[in-house]
Amino acid sequence: MRISLSQRRVLWAYGFLTVSLIFFITIRWYPTLLAINISFRDWNVLKGAGPWVGLENYRDIWDDLFKPRSAARAAFINTIKYVVYGVPLQMVVSLGVALLLMQIRRLSGFFRAAYFIPYVTSAVAVAFVWNWLYAPQSGLINQVLAWLGMPTQPFLQSPNQALMAITVVAVWQGLGFSIIIFLAGLQQIPEIYYEAARIDGGNGWQIFWRITLPLLNPIIVYLSVLSTISFLRLFALVQNMSPRGAGGPLNSTTTVVLEVYKEGFAKFNMGYAAALTVVLFVIILIITVVQLRLLTRRVEY
Repeated sequence: MRISLSQRRVLWAYGFLTVSLIFFITIRWYPTLLAINISFRDWNVLKGAGPWVGLENYRDIWDDLFKPRSAARAAFINTIKYVVYGVPLQMVVSLGVALLLMQIRRLSGFFRAAYFIPYVTSAVAVAFVWNWLYAPQSGLINQVLAWLGMPTQPFLQSPNQALMAITVVAVWQGLGFSIIIFLAGLQQIPEIYYEAARIDGGNGWQIFWRITLPLLNPIIVYLSVLSTISFLRLFALVQNMSPRGAGGPLNSTTTVVLEVYKEGFAKFNMGYAAALTVVLFVIILIITVVQLRLLTRRVEY
């Protein structure tokens, strides 16, 4: 039976889509379903699959949330703090830098590359450099503070400063991606809108508030969702910048993902770790839906 050229193209398309679907199911769906299954079991890494315990792991998480010194409680609180501090800071700074980069013509490619390099740099390498910058005595930042006659700071050694210190590093590393996306959005805004606003007597702030910001709404929504998910899943920087990778001092920097790692691979309590993963997945899903509903608005041209 002979098939036409169009039918052949359709078959090839379905063939490529099937390969991609099989890969996605193997890499994404199966591990997700397996994690949900493990969360309902008393699963130990060394002993393998354990008995079905129902919602016991989730009850343990719920109980831990109300224990004052619980690591799980600290992890959820810290994760929320990372999002609350990091996402607005990253959005504001990246938009400001993108607006400045739009104004320059010379060396614009150099500056864009300079901002983007940290994003593609390994989190371990970034943590190593910033650990040196934050060092109590020999760190460059404290040396500059001492040279200016200001008191040196403990940074990562202080429970009150460590979380914000790591947040700054996370914002700095993710800045390049947000800047590039904002630049792409700014370049798509027709110049005629700005010319019309200037003719009508609009100043810089009015033009930004009435034209630039509304037209960047899809970009803002996209970056807000991605940045929130990124901060909710913060792990590598915290593990490599906290003392002994434990999320200290005094659990002041630990995150939910770090607690998943510690419970699953340090304490071998994979059932509890999988339950934490499922809870985090639900939180990410809810926050993403809320962000899409609240931030998305229709722009009328």
